[in-house]
Amino acid sequence: MRNTSRDKLMAALESRAARVGVVGLGYVGLPLAVTAASRGFAVTGFDVDDTKIARLDAGQSYIEAVSQEALAGVSAAGRVSWTADFARLAQCDVIVICVPTPLTRHREPDLSYVEATARTIARHMRPGALVILESTTFPGTTAEVLTPILSAQGLHPDRDFWVAFSPEREDPGNKTYRTHSIPKIVGGDSEAAGALAVAFYRNVVDTVVPVSSTRTAEAVKITENIFRAVNIALVNELKMIYDAMGIDVWEVIEGAASKPFGFMPFYPGPGLGGHCIPIDPFYLTWKAREYGYSTRFIELAGDINVKMPDYVIAKLREALDRRYGKGLSRARILLVGISYKKNVPDMRESPSVELMDLMLGQGAEVDFVDPHVAAIPAMREYPHLLNRAALRMEDVKPGAHDAVLIATDHDAVDYAALAALGIPVVDTRNAFASRGLPMDMVTKA
Repeated sequence: MRNTSRDKLMAALESRAARVGVVGLGYVGLPLAVTAASRGFAVTGFDVDDTKIARLDAGQSYIEAVSQEALAGVSAAGRVSWTADFARLAQCDVIVICVPTPLTRHREPDLSYVEATARTIARHMRPGALVILESTTFPGTTAEVLTPILSAQGLHPDRDFWVAFSPEREDPGNKTYRTHSIPKIVGGDSEAAGALAVAFYRNVVDTVVPVSSTRTAEAVKITENIFRAVNIALVNELKMIYDAMGIDVWEVIEGAASKPFGFMPFYPGPGLGGHCIPIDPFYLTWKAREYGYSTRFIELAGDINVKMPDYVIAKLREALDRRYGKGLSRARILLVGISYKKNVPDMRESPSVELMDLMLGQGAEVDFVDPHVAAIPAMREYPHLLNRAALRMEDVKPGAHDAVLIATDHDAVDYAALAALGIPVVDTRNAFASRGLPMDMVTKA
């Protein structure tokens, strides 16, 4: 039997007459909203943060992936509006959920943002809508958590509304791949839901990759991030082993990467940052217990990556002891880079913040420079660091610090000026060697 609501929605998607609601205007939601609007859809962006709404209404983008010009273009065309009034969800044919999925303090999944958003949608959603979850989570979340909440008001899935999962694949700072050019994995909780979601994304992005179910789509995203986490843990472990042997792991990776097959380079660092890689593997670890499996390989990788800041601080202590015969408790350190990744202001799960906290906890004084972050924002694990301001590079004076710790290798940092300070440098990103700077005062960590 034909479903006229489904047919009507499909026609609206194909003609781009459907109104799209995007819930959560962060690193995932805002680029998606602007991209969908630029492709001809009418878009309403929702967020609980009134400050974001005010900035967007003023034409100000707060995310590097969305240029002022792109925002101005869709605004001038009248294709977007921004609101904290969630009653307007009733106007939307497609609702895309782009809210955080962090871990609790016990490293278990925190789905509170997804659940709260789903309850809000359920109160306002009209029959005939398509709801898509983009937030990364464990396999089964869409079917076991999202759909039951959406059904609580009496609407029936796959008849009165449709549900799909399409994992975000944003890569902050990536100049090559943007929202529209990153292939989109799409899985529905039914054949009809999958077809509707594919029709939507096919009109927003260049390439759509359909999979058989929401569980498969959820597993694709988890697998991508576990792959990176495990391989980064491997090179971090190799870094420590090779350092003990007097071998430069960066040179080893460069040599191995010359092999045109069978090797993919990953690079070590001071720990894992960003919303995905430090968090998502633990979602699968938690879910696997339900099926009687332990994820030993994944947990071992997590162990190695979590301990990297301690290794870096040990290297810093060694450098201070060699140069001055003193430890961290009487030292003043210049931390280079507070965001988790080069050339972006993204602070989510930044290992640089953990490094700062460890140094402060051991009695050091710490300044930081970061051309992309003026001050440390509110962070759940580090409320005591709120609003610590960055030192401008031009205000870094000789003799003011005992050592430099490079945690994030932003291109806009003057590394030659850091070398000219003549103090020990602990470099976790190979920043000095890759720029051909003198290495006599550098410790790689």
